[in-house]
Amino acid sequence: MIKALIGKKIGMTQLFNEEGMIVPVTIIKAGPCTVVTKKNKQTDGYNAVQLGFEEVKSYRVKKPILGKFTKNNISPLKVLKEFRDSDEGDLKIGDTIDVSVFNEAKSVSISGITKGKGYQGVVKRWGFSGGRDTHGSMFHRAPGSIGQSSFPSKVFKGLKMPGHMGNNKCTVLNLKVVKIDAAENLLYVKGSVPGAGNSILYIYAADESGRKLK
Repeated sequence: MIKALIGKKIGMTQLFNEEGMIVPVTIIKAGPCTVVTKKNKQTDGYNAVQLGFEEVKSYRVKKPILGKFTKNNISPLKVLKEFRDSDEGDLKIGDTIDVSVFNEAKSVSISGITKGKGYQGVVKRWGFSGGRDTHGSMFHRAPGSIGQSSFPSKVFKGLKMPGHMGNNKCTVLNLKVVKIDAAENLLYVKGSVPGAGNSILYIYAADESGRKLK
């Protein structure tokens, strides 16, 4: 059985553990996901399972993709994700996978898109301390010197400067599974995960080192 799912971030709350201590957790709607496509080394060059998540109206799906759903008698799905080198076992196209695949997992690794912050300066983007706040210093949140004078007379690539912040793919490894609600397909993990509420997440069962399990 594949040990990965597509989910949606619901939000954060807190739970009490067995010792009575508060544990901050993120609630994730993990599945149910439908098997849309299976690939193998003989025909495609690699093993993979494509899962779909969240049903949508047919007119919201592009026609080439809609044809795939129609061919396999599957309801149109909003999000598709291919999980490579997966142990699909006896999975067939059209099968449904729910949060129960994580019943034996102690931790998971989660990938998502971070919140976009727009164009930001060096103080917020890189944590620069800035200049003095005293009146008249004329140097508060500026980046400072960025290059040389006569030689080599250029700004080196990779210099920390103002620019677009956030909206990047981010993977958080080895998040502890605190609780699983099989009836509602909810997964509770300790700590925070990338993205805002209702953002799409890709969840992988992980070992103690945070590596994804196949």
